[in-house]
Amino acid sequence: MAVDMTPPLAAPAFLASAGWDGADILPVAGDASFRRYFRVVDGGRSAILMDAPPPHEDPRPFLAVARWLTRNGFAAPAILHEDLAQGLVLLEDFGDMRLRETVDAEPTREQGLYGAAVDLLVRLHQVEAAVEAPYDLAVYQREVALFVEWYCPAVGLETDLAGYRDAWDAVLAPLADGHRPVTVLRDYHAENLMLIEGGEGLGLLDFQDALAGHPAYDLVSLLQDARRDVPEATEAAMLARYRAATGAGAAFDIAYHVLGAQRNAKIIGIFTRLWKRDGKPRYPSLCPRVWRYLERDLAHPALKPVADWFAANVPAEKRGDPMQVAA
Repeated sequence: MAVDMTPPLAAPAFLASAGWDGADILPVAGDASFRRYFRVVDGGRSAILMDAPPPHEDPRPFLAVARWLTRNGFAAPAILHEDLAQGLVLLEDFGDMRLRETVDAEPTREQGLYGAAVDLLVRLHQVEAAVEAPYDLAVYQREVALFVEWYCPAVGLETDLAGYRDAWDAVLAPLADGHRPVTVLRDYHAENLMLIEGGEGLGLLDFQDALAGHPAYDLVSLLQDARRDVPEATEAAMLARYRAATGAGAAFDIAYHVLGAQRNAKIIGIFTRLWKRDGKPRYPSLCPRVWRYLERDLAHPALKPVADWFAANVPAEKRGDPMQVAA
C-alpha cells in the first residue's frame, strides 16, 4: 500500500500562520510510522513540514528532544512553527544529503563519516540524558516479543514462548547495572544522519522515541544498519574508536552483541508487522540482512541461552524474507 502524500488539508492555513502563505508543498517521504514529510518552498527558502496526525502520532516528544539537542550543541532541526492539535510542525530543512547516499556514492568517505557519527555519540554520552523514561528490561522484552508475535506466525512457526522470554531475561538482566544511562536516540543510522550544506557536523533526525539507556545501543543501530550493509571492518574500526574515546571495556563489548541481538530480533518482527498489518511490502526484503546481523550476534558466548532457543525453534530454512519463507 503506497503512502498517500497528499498534503494535509490544514497545511495551507498552518503555513500562512507561520509566514509561508502560498508556498509550494512538495512530497518528501513517509516512513514506517504514520508521520509524513513535505518540503515547503517559497522562492529561495525552504523548510520541512512534518505531518504527525493525532491520535496516531504525538509530535511533542520530538519537539522536546529537538530542543534539548540544540541546547546541548547538537544539530537538530530548528522548530519554526507548530500546531500540536493538528500534529503539524514546520522544521528547518537540512537538505537531501544523507550519510547513506553520500557513502554509497563515495566509499572513500566511509571511514571519515562513520567516524564523525561515532564521535557525535561520544559527545552525546557525556551529557546527562535528555529524558527520564528508562530503556529497561521491560521495554527490551516488549520489543523482542515482536519477533514471536509477528515473524513466527507469518512463516508458520509455533514456538516456545515462555522459553523465549526466559532466554532473553537471562542475557538482558545483567545489562541493568554498571553503566550510566545516556540518551539513546534509537534510530541512529545512515538514513537519519544528514550532511548539512554549509554547516559543520551531522544533522540528526527521527529521535522522538529517545529513552535513557545503554550507550552501546545507538552504536548497534549505526553499525548493524538494517537498511545498509556496513562492512565488518568498518564496524570493528568504529567500535575501537568508541572504546578508545571512552575507555569502554569487555562489559561494553558484551552489551554491544546482546543489544545487537535484541534490536535485530525486534526489527525482524517490526518489518514483518509492517507487511502483515500495515500493507507495506517493501520491508520484508530487508530481513535477510538483519538475520545476518542477528546470527553473528548470537554467536557471542553471552548470547548462548537465546542462541539455543533459536536453534531449537527457528530452523535455518525459516530464516529470511518472511514473504518468501511464507510462500
